[in-house]
Amino acid sequence: MSGRASHSTYDTIAEIWTAVGLPSFALGALRLPNADNVGLPSSYKVGQLAQATIALTALAATLIHTSRQGDRPAALHKLPTVTVPLDHACIEFRSERFYTINGHAPAKEQHAIGGLHSTKDGHVRIHDGFPHHRAAALHLIGCLPNASTETIKRQLLQYSSTYLETRAFRSGAIIAALRSCEEWDSSPQASAVADFPVLITKIAEGPAPGWKAHLDSGGRKCLAGLRVLEFSRVLAAPVCGRTLAVHGADVLWVTSPKLPSLPALDKDTARGKRSIQLDLTDKSDTQTFDTLCQDVDVVIQGYRPGALAAKGVSKEELLKKTKGGLVYASLSAYGSSGPWSKHRGFDSIVQTQSGINVSEADHYGQGEASRVLPCQALDHASGYFLAFAIMTALYKQATEGGSYAVEVSLAGTMKYLKSLGQYPGNTGFDCTDASRQADLPVGMLETKISQFGSLKAVKHAATIDGLEVGWDRMPRPLGSDEPRWL
Repeated sequence: MSGRASHSTYDTIAEIWTAVGLPSFALGALRLPNADNVGLPSSYKVGQLAQATIALTALAATLIHTSRQGDRPAALHKLPTVTVPLDHACIEFRSERFYTINGHAPAKEQHAIGGLHSTKDGHVRIHDGFPHHRAAALHLIGCLPNASTETIKRQLLQYSSTYLETRAFRSGAIIAALRSCEEWDSSPQASAVADFPVLITKIAEGPAPGWKAHLDSGGRKCLAGLRVLEFSRVLAAPVCGRTLAVHGADVLWVTSPKLPSLPALDKDTARGKRSIQLDLTDKSDTQTFDTLCQDVDVVIQGYRPGALAAKGVSKEELLKKTKGGLVYASLSAYGSSGPWSKHRGFDSIVQTQSGINVSEADHYGQGEASRVLPCQALDHASGYFLAFAIMTALYKQATEGGSYAVEVSLAGTMKYLKSLGQYPGNTGFDCTDASRQADLPVGMLETKISQFGSLKAVKHAATIDGLEVGWDRMPRPLGSDEPRWL
């Protein structure tokens, strides 16, 4: 792990690519403009992570497309050139910040309880993105729903940070104690987090090697014909589905009618997908789900571990329902091992707990208690890691046979980012940065019509010579589409 601090972006890609057993000849197709630059203002190598994870997904998609051409092994083919510029990758890692609808940026919600707060012995970060999380946090600390910021801050000073974090795990609130890296290393969960960012496991022997007939080998997009069910809300798993969609997969984004929409994020991550809503406690919707599962290739689940399994969306149940091979992809906060493995978590929470925010502040050198990364790097990188793992499993399915489970966690991505090392002092913050759409080069943006209006947003950072990369469908209100495969 310590040797990664000297890795170039290419080294990072090559390590992950070869570790999962993909053919090394494919790495020669990569082009990584400006890979030696910092990319994003941080002591951590967030720019390197952005360029590497997006490049991994594009190269894996290209390998799949190439290997589907005829009967010869992919090694006998020359892969098209895959190009991922650093500056574009860094912008895509913050794509939700840069889109506009009819020229207007998404409104930012402000709530009294969200963000970093002082406690009796330190600080906590409270996540309040969903109303039920906000309500649970207010109830935990003994505040009324309409409590003022001043009242909330005064109440939090009565408790220790780890007490609030532990109580939150048990009550449905999302609260993280601010730790240093050393404090994280001695925490209950740290030693259980995997050293490698993607886990790929064969879970069944069937089917035999080969590509499924409905996959379009003659398509202009690498994943044409691939059928994906995505059960997710924010942000990492939706980035995964969006990445499969940019390469041509038919992604059905499944949300629950019982959960609220998050339009500021949904409109960005919905690109390329169709949207359906299913209530898996409803008999009719369950039958619809079972029908879709018969012909599904990939199922993505990004909810708290065990939450969907209780409703029949487990890999064991899905293997019984699918006609062919399955790739079951799971995104979690902390991974499948350790005392926190069943708990909810988000990017900002893992940053806070793991020491990243404290170390970032120390390197910045302005006396802050905490400094967040310049983007939701754990979410975005985990989304691309999951898409890469899915495509790796599809390639293994075609070449070796079988069905696969793949896993990625925010904490695992955090651990990998840490292993890349940090820039000395505050040198990593000495780079230019964009804060609004007007700061971006015109070539990074595209304008398309959505059901919400004219959507101007960041294009995908990867290009593949001779093949199409891009989103054909634009965002629609959740549940707008029919629950069927194209």
